[in-house]
Amino acid sequence: MLQAMAYKKIVMELDKKIALVAHDHKKRDLIEWAKFNRDLLAHHKVYATGTTGLMLEEELGFPITKLQSGPLGGDQQIGAKIVDGDIDFLIFFWDPLEPQPHDPDVKALLRMAVVWNIPIACDRASADFMISSPLMDKRYLRLVPDYDVYRARAIPEGEGTKTAVPERPETRKTAA
Repeated sequence: MLQAMAYKKIVMELDKKIALVAHDHKKRDLIEWAKFNRDLLAHHKVYATGTTGLMLEEELGFPITKLQSGPLGGDQQIGAKIVDGDIDFLIFFWDPLEPQPHDPDVKALLRMAVVWNIPIACDRASADFMISSPLMDKRYLRLVPDYDVYRARAIPEGEGTKTAVPERPETRKTAA
């Protein structure tokens, strides 16, 4: 029998906290989208990674909270802000046709967005629908699974579980 998941409600205030991220071949698309939606974005708190943040700040004319470049840890910084409740939604124009050296970071960022149930737009059409939603102009109660049950779960012991760090025999220096 499946046990029902308990949920917590997290308030997204009127002014949202938006992360804007783009891979190199998608930066121009994101900049064009942001310029088109400048007035909508201007009353929100906007975060961005590395070069994207510099470009956005120059084009939009309002302050952007700039984090590290994605490959230098910026994707992980955004993910940590999602976990901490400092990002309400993610607009991430990623390039599906170009391999990224930091693909594991990209996957982890998208995973955190899903785990914490924040809206994600990965292309211009989705971003258009999201930014124009009537929910953008009001407080919103976001349902997040209550992970306290997960955190308190019993970890079964037995076959297959080993000490994470094997014990090392004590080493002694001996005189030669």
